Amino acid sequence: MQQIKVIAFDADDTLWVNEPYFRDAEKQFCKLFAHLMPEKELTELLFKTEIENLEKYGYGAKGFTLSLLETALYITDKKVDAEIIHQIIQLGKDLIDKPVELLDDIEYVLTHFKNNYRIILATKGDLLDQQRKLKKSGLSHLFHHIEVMHDKTETEYLKLIHRLDITPREFLMVGNSIKSDIIPVIALGGKAVHIPYHITWAHETVHTPHLTDFYTISKMKELIDIVNL
Repeated sequence: MQQIKVIAFDADDTLWVNEPYFRDAEKQFCKLFAHLMPEKELTELLFKTEIENLEKYGYGAKGFTLSLLETALYITDKKVDAEIIHQIIQLGKDLIDKPVELLDDIEYVLTHFKNNYRIILATKGDLLDQQRKLKKSGLSHLFHHIEVMHDKTETEYLKLIHRLDITPREFLMVGNSIKSDIIPVIALGGKAVHIPYHITWAHETVHTPHLTDFYTISKMKELIDIVNL
């Protein structure tokens, strides 16, 4: 850790609550069509639609809402009621308007590192949505750089590292997703710290029994001890 110059933090479910809001919207969506399809089956269909649409819409509330609408049209054979469409659109708007609830000790930890490291936000999703959440969070002043990626791949991380004018060994990524925050960074030779969140979107879930070259913490405050190793 002595080589680290930049500490990058994921946003959703690392700094603030996100996935529970999507799960709640998903459950409300399923209730609208409970007379047509069981919740489990509808949830699986919606997930399939979301994954198929990722390349077109990317991540975030807007793409999620479009996938809700597409799924509704599919299961009703394009005969979904206008009032139901209105309710689905409102689910999406409600997601965007959710308050930003910071997770424990986030501001304390960012402030602790700010003077000795370049602290950056490295997240993915809709640019406008993430900028909105960052503004609501009150954390903007603690970051030296904000990076909103289309997706978190080795290529995108390498571009970020080059823009920061550092080497991968000088880069530390902190996040809740093994798939997005840990694997690509380790593959480049960087450092990574996993802080699991109690809810993870299925698309971010991976099984990596032999992947051990990273740290896992249960509370954000523990990051201070990890970086001091």
